[in-house]
Amino acid sequence: MGSFHNEFCTVEVGGGINLQARLFKPTSVKNSSLVIVFVHPYTVLGGCQGLLKGMAGKLAERGYTTLTFDMRGAGRSTGKSSWTGSSEVHDVVAICRWASQYIPTERILLVGSSAGAPIAGSAVDQLPQVAGYVSLGYPFGVAASILFGKHHKAILQSPKPKLFVMGTNDGFTSVKQLENKLKMAAGRVETHLVPGAGHFQMEGPVYDERMADLIDNFASTL
Repeated sequence: MGSFHNEFCTVEVGGGINLQARLFKPTSVKNSSLVIVFVHPYTVLGGCQGLLKGMAGKLAERGYTTLTFDMRGAGRSTGKSSWTGSSEVHDVVAICRWASQYIPTERILLVGSSAGAPIAGSAVDQLPQVAGYVSLGYPFGVAASILFGKHHKAILQSPKPKLFVMGTNDGFTSVKQLENKLKMAAGRVETHLVPGAGHFQMEGPVYDERMADLIDNFASTL
C-alpha cells in the first residue's frame, strides 16, 4: 500500500454557503482520470465527513484521489441542513463540479453512505462527470422513505453503473426491500450483501477495509 497526504479546502457553493472539504492525494496515482467523492450520512443525526475518512484513506493508499466534505450544516460548513436532503443535492453537484476543475478530473465515482446515498443518487445524472455510483446502506425502507423517498426515482432510472452494498442486519432496509426496489433499476446494477452487518456498522473502522475493497473492485470496471 502507498502513502497519501491531505489537503483541506473551502468550497463556495452559492447563497453564502461554504463547505469544508478534505482531499486525500496519493503519492502514486493508480487512475489519474477518476476521483472518488464520498457523501456522508444524515447531518440531522450527526453525520459528517469524518465518518468516511477511513474508507477515503484506504482508497488513497491504493492510489485513488478521494474527496470527503461536510454538507451544509455539518462540521464547519455553513448553512442549515434540510430534513429531506433536497438542499444537500446542490452541495454534491457543486462539490463535484469544483473537483472536476480544481483537481482536475474527467470522471467521478460518487459514493453515498446511509442518507448520503439517496442524496448522491439524486445528483448522479446532473453531472456528466459522474461515471458510476456506489451506495453503502441505501435507506429504502418504509419509514426512511418518508424522508428520502423522493430521491429513489433519480438513481433507479439512471443508466449509469450502480453498486448497492448493504448489511443483512440493516435496520432501515430489509434484503427483500432492497431486491424489490432494484428490480425497477435501469442500466448495470450490482449488489453486495455483508452478512451480519448492521446499518451503522458499515460506517465504522471495522468495515473500512471491506468497503474499500468493494469500491476499488467496482471502480476498476468503470
